[in-house]
Amino acid sequence: MNPSFKTVGLIGKYKSPEIAGPLLKLADFLTQRGVKVLIDRLTASHIGDNKYPVLVLEEIGRQADLAVVLGGDGTMLNIARTFAPCDVALVGVNQGRLGFLTDISIDTMFETIGTILEGNYVTEERMLLEAEVFSGESSVFRVLAFNDVVISKGIKGSMIELEVRIDGQFLYTVRADGLIVASPTGSTAYALSSGGPIVHPSLSVMALVPICPHTFSSRPIVISSDSVVEIIIGDAADARAHFDSHSRFDLREQDHVVVRRYGHTIRLLHPVGHNYYSMLREKLHWTEFY
Repeated sequence: MNPSFKTVGLIGKYKSPEIAGPLLKLADFLTQRGVKVLIDRLTASHIGDNKYPVLVLEEIGRQADLAVVLGGDGTMLNIARTFAPCDVALVGVNQGRLGFLTDISIDTMFETIGTILEGNYVTEERMLLEAEVFSGESSVFRVLAFNDVVISKGIKGSMIELEVRIDGQFLYTVRADGLIVASPTGSTAYALSSGGPIVHPSLSVMALVPICPHTFSSRPIVISSDSVVEIIIGDAADARAHFDSHSRFDLREQDHVVVRRYGHTIRLLHPVGHNYYSMLREKLHWTEFY
């Protein structure tokens, strides 16, 4: 067993009692290998009584060397944001749909995690985004995003006007349904559906992708993650900022949304032989012919 992984946190998909059986079996599997197991409090509330210590996520982040997430990409996004300041490696077991981040099958979970505990795995560093909303000179909201920061029209449904600056330099003013600032991880999410590029996760960049722009000349652009993106809300009677579809903030005209790379990264562990391009072919059905 890899001596680096002495304490493992287990986190299951929220409000999914069906993960109780696999999660508790995995806990027993780890215990038999001399690993201390911690279970997330919200997860424990849906699996009934168990013999393992139950802690809040933040405390697991402080104590665990490795966290195993049983769920879909949405669950992994939430855990990644919470554990971002901590040096905790993450492993994802897919209990969702696509599974871009949770790439281990539940059918091979014990074999794969056992191999990882022995020190045989591939490490992948993923960047996060840090977003801050300014009203006038005051910072009024601050949050992390693993996938993307989305500025979009609100419930009135009208196009919004956004002025975009990169490192203080004017890029363009765009009238559109919105604008996505995506990390490489988020490039296969909403940004992909909006015509943005797929960005390999090893690249340290951000993608700016307009959503249904009024003019076809408004195209996606990829910039260095060392840059700072500033989005100024122009003609917009109703606009909102969304962060990983997890949290949101209602915006007013002349509010500024500033997006930059977060100072910490997330470590994802994959089975030996993990291949990003193979995963894309599988998830996006590139090899299917009709």
